Amino acid sequence: MFTLLLPLLSIPAAWAASDDYHWAYSGENGETSWPTKYGFCGGVHQSPLDFHHSILQYDSTLYPIRLQGYNVSTTDYFTLSNNGHTVSMSLLPTMSIEIPPFTYIASSLHFHWGNLAHPKGSEHCIGGKRFAAEVHVVHYNSKYADVATAMNAADGLAVLGILLEVGSFHSSYDGILTRLVNVKYKGQNALIPGFNLQTLLPTRLDEFYRYEGSLTTPPCNPSVLWTVFRNPVFISLEQLQSLETALYCTDGNSTVTEEMINNYRQLQNKGDRIVSVSFREGVVLAVALASVLGVVVITGVTCYLCNRKRRGKKNEKKMVVYKAAMVAEENTSKV
Repeated sequence: MFTLLLPLLSIPAAWAASDDYHWAYSGENGETSWPTKYGFCGGVHQSPLDFHHSILQYDSTLYPIRLQGYNVSTTDYFTLSNNGHTVSMSLLPTMSIEIPPFTYIASSLHFHWGNLAHPKGSEHCIGGKRFAAEVHVVHYNSKYADVATAMNAADGLAVLGILLEVGSFHSSYDGILTRLVNVKYKGQNALIPGFNLQTLLPTRLDEFYRYEGSLTTPPCNPSVLWTVFRNPVFISLEQLQSLETALYCTDGNSTVTEEMINNYRQLQNKGDRIVSVSFREGVVLAVALASVLGVVVITGVTCYLCNRKRRGKKNEKKMVVYKAAMVAEENTSKV
């Protein structure tokens, strides 16, 4: 599965950014400049993608995600941090997921979102639809020592993507979002008591999109096995707005503050990739509709051509009868 990427990950030194470069989502150091400093960002197998029916393929070997240790005791704590690009929460090494043949150890989770005026900030899209926000739960392959080592290996990372949409209040997400005021500025941290992180995920862990891609932020290493859940999780409008307004990219001592908004990467070229899906519904329907549409179009064109041909024959017969009548009249007058 990962063999095509192995040669790409053997040259990290030549693709590293200089120490004085601080990437951003807009401005001089925005997305368009990333490839000039981080070569992978302009390479292949990049993320995120738009999951439209023409690149989807049902795979019966995809099984529901198996979670281990996600129900964390309240006596343990997660660390919530503002890193200047997003808000991130560290996870415990006792947490893991199984995607055969590997086990992946949990590292952290973080958010991507838009802004108040344009509250559509998910990175992945489904059929062209962008969602309100997106959560990424990052795991690394247990055969590597840590996430930093794993990100340089083709089979190093596995990320769960959770699409967020506006709906009802979500108590588990509220435990994170209400603490954003404590990490308002870059470099600030706060503790969050343990809870069951499975409640952050959709109830249907058996319906998802799976493909090989990359980190969506520099250095954009193409080392991620993506699992993006089909069904969104709902949070309230107030909860979304707290995410869109609470944080800054700058530290507390900066004379000029910069809002942390629109921290999502634009869609990337799918290349020759196929996205595997674990569900038949929708994919089969799209193929069926395309087939029906094709039959309708062919039938319509055939009927049109047949009618046109019949009309041509009728007109031709009329012309022959008319000319014969004219000749008969002329011969009668001469006699």
